[in-house]
Amino acid sequence: MEYSHDDAELIRQPIGYWSWAAYDAVVARTRGALAGLGTTQPQWWILARVALAGDEVRTRGEVTETLRGYLAVGEESLSEEMDSVIVQGWITQDAEGRLEMTHEGREFFDRASALQKDLWDERHAGISDEEYLITLKVLQRFIHNVGGQAWHH
Repeated sequence: MEYSHDDAELIRQPIGYWSWAAYDAVVARTRGALAGLGTTQPQWWILARVALAGDEVRTRGEVTETLRGYLAVGEESLSEEMDSVIVQGWITQDAEGRLEMTHEGREFFDRASALQKDLWDERHAGISDEEYLITLKVLQRFIHNVGGQAWHH
């Protein structure tokens, strides 16, 4: 791949721009691919939280609490996305707010999960685990240095 600048110029490039450009490219690619399956990224997050809970039953409140800060989607929008997942028949919700994956939901989750693995592989092509680890640590240091807070489950 060809880089935008030589090393001397690249080291003076603004992190705000490049972190935003990376975010924009990755999120647009992910959302476009998920749309091709007929779902949204927040719906995927909901399905994943329920599907990967194992024997532990998740409630609507617990899933919302975990996901409320993801990409600043917001609690109201997340609630609408959760309703959509229920209407699709991928999960059910009982009177106490407990969520359970349906058979159709499990099949859909498996297809979406395979897509997510393909997207992971695409994003990480030519990037070693060491480089990825360093990148995340550097980004977290930037966040810390400017008094920000970020956390991803």
